Amino acid sequence: MKIERTALPGVGISHTATTAGRQRLGVICHLTGRRDLVFYDPDDPQAVTATVVLQPGEAHQVADLLDATVTIDHLADLEQQIAGITAARIRIPAGSAYADRPIRDARAHTGALIVAVIHDQEITTAPDPDLVLHHGDTIVALGDQGAITALADLLTTEHYHPSGHR
Repeated sequence: MKIERTALPGVGISHTATTAGRQRLGVICHLTGRRDLVFYDPDDPQAVTATVVLQPGEAHQVADLLDATVTIDHLADLEQQIAGITAARIRIPAGSAYADRPIRDARAHTGALIVAVIHDQEITTAPDPDLVLHHGDTIVALGDQGAITALADLLTTEHYHPSGHR
């Protein structure tokens, strides 16, 4: 895919791409942090057919959707071996309230056990409660289905409340 970058004085930068299927789209990165997704007419590559305006947090979430394959990827083989226990990999998305927070903050609210953290291809097993989670990290957790669902909901929520209520 060819990506073209164009400075837009006083506005920001435009990144335009043409896919292998000859579809043309763009992202306008405003100086304010706002991002506009721009879709061009296939018959007139200079004519815009649709624009989607994203605030900075929304842009991070869309980028995360494009980057991640699955938010929760259940480890089916382990689940088949131990009845009632679910094992899951959960990726910390952009905008997570628990990014840059220690594991203990997440453990306290769900009942799931975080058994490993994958950060930049490095795996930490039996992580210390003070280990800080980061955007893009993947945690491996064990628990019943309710605990895993609660942990996934917690880690993918944007707002952090110390009381555990959202």
